[in-house]
Amino acid sequence: MMAQPLESHSLAWFTNSVLVTVVVTLLILFFARRATKDMALIPTKKQNWFEALVEALYDFFEGIVGKHMIPRCFSFLATIVIFLLATNLFGLLPGVGTIGWGEKTGPLSLASVSHPLLRPSGADLNMTAAMALVFMVLWLYWTLTEVGLWGFVKHTFGPKTESKGIAFFAFLLLFFFVGCIEVISISIRPVTLSLRHFGNISAGEILLHIMGGFGEHMPFIVKEAMAVAFQLPFYAYELLVALIQAFVFTLLCASYIQLSTSHEDEGHSHR
Repeated sequence: MMAQPLESHSLAWFTNSVLVTVVVTLLILFFARRATKDMALIPTKKQNWFEALVEALYDFFEGIVGKHMIPRCFSFLATIVIFLLATNLFGLLPGVGTIGWGEKTGPLSLASVSHPLLRPSGADLNMTAAMALVFMVLWLYWTLTEVGLWGFVKHTFGPKTESKGIAFFAFLLLFFFVGCIEVISISIRPVTLSLRHFGNISAGEILLHIMGGFGEHMPFIVKEAMAVAFQLPFYAYELLVALIQAFVFTLLCASYIQLSTSHEDEGHSHR
C-alpha cells in the first residue's frame, strides 16, 4: 500500500500520509499549548503532567548523551519520540488506511481501499527517510562543533592503544581499517534508521488488515465477530510496537550522538 496524493495535479505532493503528519503535529501543538498557556508556581493537572513528561525525557536522554550535550539536542530528541509515538498510535485508529475511495486492494473485507483518506505516517518511507536525513545533518553539526574535525577523525581512525614501536604501527593500520568500516556504517545510518521504522509500522498495518479479513464469506455478524476476535490480540501487540519503535528510533539517534561527542578524558563533562 503506497501513500496516495489527495490531489492529482497541483497538490500531488500532499499525500494522505502527509495529511496525517499535519494533523498529528497540530494536535501535539494544541495540547502542548494548552498545558503551558498559563504557567503557575502551583501547576494545574495539565501543566504538572507536561512538566513531568519533559523532566522524565530530559533525565532519560541525559543519561545517554551526557550533560554536555543534553541542552543542545534535547529539544530534537524529545520532539522525535513524542511525534513518532503520536503518529504510530494515530495510525492504529479505526478507519486509518481503510476509509477512502476506489476499489479494495485485496479480497479481504477490511483491506485497504486503493485511495485511503488517511495513511500512517510511519508507513510512508518518505517521512522516515526525511527524519533520518534531518537527524544526520544535525548529528554532523553537533559532532563537528563539539569535538572538531580533527577530534572526529582521531576518534574514528586513531589507534585506541598506548603501544609503541612496531605494535603501534600494526594497531595504527588495524584501526584505520576499522575507521573505514565505521565511515561506511555512518553513511548508511539514514537507510537503516528509516527502513527499520518504516518496515515495522508497515508490517503491523498489513498484519491488522489481514487479521480483520478473516471470515470474508461468513454472515455479517459472524464476519465482524471474527474480525474483532482475530484483530484484538494483534492490536494490543501493535500498541506495544508503536511505543517501542518510537523509542528505538530516538534511542539510536541519542546513541549516535553520544558515540561521536563524548570526551573520554573529561568523563563526559562539558569542556
